[in-house]
Amino acid sequence: MTDHDLVGVGEVMLRLAALPPQRLEQASALDVQVGGAEANVAAACARLGLRTALISALPADHVWGDRTVRELTGHGVDCRGVVRRPASRMGVYFLEYGATPRPVRVLYDRRDSALSRLDPSEVEWSLVRRARLLHLSGITAALGENLRNVLARALDEAAGAGVPVSFDVNYRARLWTPEEARDVLRDILPRVRYLFVGSDDAEVVFKLTGTPETVLRGLRALAPGAVIVLTLGEAGSAVLAEDAHVLRPTRLYTVSVVDRVGAGDAYAAGFLWAYLTGRTLQEVIDAATALAALKCTIWGDVPLVTRAELDELLASDSTEIRR
Repeated sequence: MTDHDLVGVGEVMLRLAALPPQRLEQASALDVQVGGAEANVAAACARLGLRTALISALPADHVWGDRTVRELTGHGVDCRGVVRRPASRMGVYFLEYGATPRPVRVLYDRRDSALSRLDPSEVEWSLVRRARLLHLSGITAALGENLRNVLARALDEAAGAGVPVSFDVNYRARLWTPEEARDVLRDILPRVRYLFVGSDDAEVVFKLTGTPETVLRGLRALAPGAVIVLTLGEAGSAVLAEDAHVLRPTRLYTVSVVDRVGAGDAYAAGFLWAYLTGRTLQEVIDAATALAALKCTIWGDVPLVTRAELDELLASDSTEIRR
């Protein structure tokens, strides 16, 4: 018996964004959202109908911690695994959206956050043992030695209970060097069942270049038991199946971008939702591609998308008004 379809382990932060086209230095007001890679995936999957939970840590008796739990719960995420820590703070990141050729800028302020102090002894590990899938990311591993211990325990708990693991590399250059990331991830990747890697991360962290097929073969050497997803930005993705075949999306979308932050998390969420609902691998890839496209049209980290809206996009390319 399982309690949840997907359980994520990771940090939730306050997201403070200057409204485009303003720069942070000229903004007189900031838009407030909450977000974090694993939380985004859990929330998106919950909105599509899966039972999801999050293991994290937030300040106790604190308006932002309360708001975060309220928002995640509103999406359908079970927050019983969120430790509420007194006398602590929430991580914050600031967003500045650029107009071409100016890029999106992200500034982090997360040192000594509530999650950074999380100890494996504080975690309700039964959530992992009774899940259908555990979702992790390299962001958590980059936040310090004690969180690497948390991830190691999560992997052990999942392995002991026969729970498959999905892992998104999600390299963050502001958190650790490529060499540090490579050393840590070398021990994690052989234990994962589904691996998500951006093409830029594959090059920076693992020194893998060339065609998508070449990069995927290099990643297979690092994660021999995984279905491997190489995301390619506007070019979609390439997925290495268990039988070594490479699959691509059957359709790419022309997107009017509102907010691309969180698109990778949306792809992972669409992929895992479709996998957990019994789709073929091609259908899984197509669902992931569609949800990532929809996310780019929505402000905020979480794709505010329903199952009906995702099914509608997968079934039709019409953008006529829905009445």
